[in-house]
Amino acid sequence: MSGFLVSFIDILFNVLLFAILGRVLISWVDPMGNMRVTQILREITEPILGPLRSILPQIGMFDLSPIVAMLLLQMLHGLLLRVI
Repeated sequence: MSGFLVSFIDILFNVLLFAILGRVLISWVDPMGNMRVTQILREITEPILGPLRSILPQIGMFDLSPIVAMLLLQMLHGLLLRVI
């Protein structure tokens, strides 16, 4: 059971990290968000990035919430794996 849980947590956090990275990269190609893949990535990542965006100040055109979200996800991932 523990092995399954560790694998599930690994996959979940990797999917979230890649979704955030994908959203950042695709925002250069589709800044208006018209493509379906952009909409899917937004639906996956907005519950994580939205609250962070409201807390963090925006520095010019730069949105730091994806960087902070990825760092927090990696810390939470490590913490969960140590607890299990």
